[in-house]
Amino acid sequence: MESSEGYKPNSDTYNAFISAFSSLRNADAMQAWYLAKTAAGFSVDLQTYESLISGFVKARKYDSAEKLYEEMMASGVTPNIPILENMLEGLCKWKSFDKVKEFLEFVLDGRWEISSRMAERLVRLYVEVGTVEDMEELLVTVMNANQASEILSRVHCGIIRMYASSDRLDDVEYSVGRLLKQGLSFNCPDDVEKVICSYFRQAAYDRLDLFLEHIKGYYVLTRSTYDLLIAGYRRAGLSEKLDMVMKHMLSAGLS
Repeated sequence: MESSEGYKPNSDTYNAFISAFSSLRNADAMQAWYLAKTAAGFSVDLQTYESLISGFVKARKYDSAEKLYEEMMASGVTPNIPILENMLEGLCKWKSFDKVKEFLEFVLDGRWEISSRMAERLVRLYVEVGTVEDMEELLVTVMNANQASEILSRVHCGIIRMYASSDRLDDVEYSVGRLLKQGLSFNCPDDVEKVICSYFRQAAYDRLDLFLEHIKGYYVLTRSTYDLLIAGYRRAGLSEKLDMVMKHMLSAGLS
């Protein structure tokens, strides 16, 4: 690329085009600019690798992303958090469970902090293809690595969700207690509602009352959660519990 006025592109120019085509998920154009950059004698820097790996993952070319990542590591370039996030995203979409565990070990050994995006993707993969034992192992791993409380909370909630889906109420209650004892709480209404649905499926209404009382000081119920409780108690014909929930909903300002 050279204009009639003799303009010669520099490394940043090539990076700008690579980044643009990465955003467009155009892997072929992105790779063409990458090859043009190296052919022009410019080295491949961190920004180049970040755009390329992101683009390959977006384009679902996971093999290409992995090969480029290996090339980057061999060249001595240290990955940044966006590169680690994209690599983990690709491995999770690839559903390569063993490679994900190996990659996580590399991240933690390198003393990187797991980002919120990485934690969310990890938990989603473990829920989809792993076992609750795998998730418990993940919790021990991130706790030993002194990861941030937000990350620990996501893993705790993933475990609770898996137990709730299997209606393992004893394990649910143990896991909720463990979560709260560490000063953590639920991340979102969906996690709480998964637990509530499990209690309703088992008709364990007294245990549900205890659960709601237990989390009261740690988590504020949302409208969707109140709606779920109202529908569940109404279905079960529990008018007293229904009235109590509706009063609590009104006192919370959710009329």
